[in-house]
Amino acid sequence: MGGITSPPNAAASMTESTLTSRRPVTVDKPTPLTFDLGNLLANDPNPVVFSDRDHLEETLSANARDAAQALINQLLSTCEIKASADGVHLVLPAPTTLLPREKPVPEEKAPTKWELFAKKKGIAQKKRDGKLVYDEASGEWVPKWGYKGKNKEGENDWLVEVDDKKETESGQAHDARTDGRRERKEKVRRNERKQRANERNSRKSG
Repeated sequence: MGGITSPPNAAASMTESTLTSRRPVTVDKPTPLTFDLGNLLANDPNPVVFSDRDHLEETLSANARDAAQALINQLLSTCEIKASADGVHLVLPAPTTLLPREKPVPEEKAPTKWELFAKKKGIAQKKRDGKLVYDEASGEWVPKWGYKGKNKEGENDWLVEVDDKKETESGQAHDARTDGRRERKEKVRRNERKQRANERNSRKSG
């Protein structure tokens, strides 16, 4: 069974067509382009000239291609090329064009009652030392708060020691697990109330 064979010069014709369809690497413009390499920006001051409106998109695409090619040429001939473990990259200069912000500058929040008091008394803000703490009983690092947090230590123990002093004062047995859970939740509620009060005070002062 005979197969379909291509003409001897088919491969050569395809190569020639590919080469002729490629745009030139050099870009010549009546007025040279200016660049802001830090923002990967190419400014083309030349007017857009097209024969009729039907060829507008084609003209704009050609101009965009030329600008991109000129920008690449400028980057490769101007910027320093460095190699690292992540690959080869260009070192861009600092941007020179000021770009507008998408959103307005955030307004400074009014200080809370505690922040005003701490500033007046010269109290330095305590630095956070991370979200984990070492649990000697389990030999693992566990969260300070939240799911399986250190602040819930003892609440899930199957056996707890009875507080004789509390039992004598109240006349009834106390469950340390229930007391610890209740105190933790009450502390959370107190902190939430203080936070809401601080927010109300900051709005009034603002």
